Amino acid sequence: MQTTDKGKVLVVSAPSGAGKTTLVKHLLGQIPSLSFSVSATSRPRRENETHGKDYFFLSPEAFRQKIEEGAFLEWEEVYEGVFYGSLLSEINRSLEAGQHLIFDVDVIGGLNIKKHFGETALSIFIQAPSIEVLEQRLRNRCSDEEESIRERVRKAAWELDFAPQFDLIFINDDLNTAREKLTLLVTEFLSRP
Repeated sequence: MQTTDKGKVLVVSAPSGAGKTTLVKHLLGQIPSLSFSVSATSRPRRENETHGKDYFFLSPEAFRQKIEEGAFLEWEEVYEGVFYGSLLSEINRSLEAGQHLIFDVDVIGGLNIKKHFGETALSIFIQAPSIEVLEQRLRNRCSDEEESIRERVRKAAWELDFAPQFDLIFINDDLNTAREKLTLLVTEFLSRP
């Protein structure tokens, strides 16, 4: 893949419920040079989500077809039959526009993107203060069935083992404080030569 030297890459990964998407949206609102890398997924669209803005929603068959075509920088079957991936066409479009790219991706995808971009990327692992807090956050958002919550909590315990492979582990224990601290850290990274 051809990249420009104009932009840097931020990779933000976390277990479901750690506050990753909330923090990414905050960063996008605070740092005008950031462009969101919209991932593709085969999971069903939630009521408040928009195709092309939150995700590119594809059927599992269409997602598999794009895998065969080599259309992804990275992809992962996060849950059985539920795929997520970063489309090369979207990455190239943003980098060619001179934007810094921010990825809101699962843990394995995040590590793969960091490996691809090396020092031009900052990988951040966001975690809740504990598994119990994470489970409560999942319940409070009222968007998942009980079995889905249990599966996400089991997966979160597994994902925590990958945290040390990220450049930065960021504990999201207070949202307002987390927003401020993360904005400072990201701004500092983006300002480095």
